[in-house]
Amino acid sequence: MAFDFKKSRVIVTGGSRGIGRAIATGFAKAGAAVSICARGADTLEETRKELAALGGKVHAATCDLANGESVTAYIGDAAAALGGIDIFVSNASGIDATDDAWADCFNVDVMSAVRGIAAAEPHLAKSGAGAVISISSISAMIPSPHQPAYAAAKAALIQFTTSEAVRLATRKIRVNCVAPGSIDFPGGYWDRCRVERPETYADVRDEIPFGRYGTPEEIANAVLFLASPLASWITGQTLVVDGGQVLRP
Repeated sequence: MAFDFKKSRVIVTGGSRGIGRAIATGFAKAGAAVSICARGADTLEETRKELAALGGKVHAATCDLANGESVTAYIGDAAAALGGIDIFVSNASGIDATDDAWADCFNVDVMSAVRGIAAAEPHLAKSGAGAVISISSISAMIPSPHQPAYAAAKAALIQFTTSEAVRLATRKIRVNCVAPGSIDFPGGYWDRCRVERPETYADVRDEIPFGRYGTPEEIANAVLFLASPLASWITGQTLVVDGGQVLRP
């Protein structure tokens, strides 16, 4: 299926690597003007160059997604650079491995979406067919004793999606969510696990009904679908993309 986003202006937060990079690349290949942000300047610049090589308009800026002023400023700059916003993708994750895990996860995963949507809303409303997609996780749907803050934040994001879908429907803005399963990509969590804890890597892989990890591109395909006119009557939903992982006993 070929998507056509030639007239679309898209923001992808956390767009320099992994799932975010795949989403930004998918939109760029489909003709969209794309803005990405991330904290790491070097990786961000590498991804910007890759997107620019695809031939469309590209904007990139560093942004601390845990900081409200930084998020609002970035959204304003991106809207100015792209000439508006039609699609906003909130793809960011805190780290559930510090003493401030709960603050980290909620400030990044939840509040960056809250603040980002608020800043993008006037532009999305002008679009006449705006779309918001947040990236949650299947961790939101199952017990997660090792990463409780991450799981709780992703669950809150799903609930927030339903509330925003109702609120923004009158402005013709659709709001949906994608919940990925375990996704493997170079430099990512499961890639590191494959090297550092090969038995755990194999155990998780073998629990997935399809017998493999997912790819960032498979998540990107789901996001592009939800942002496209093909999903024009879908809002307030969470699409699980996990090869059946959440269904395991």
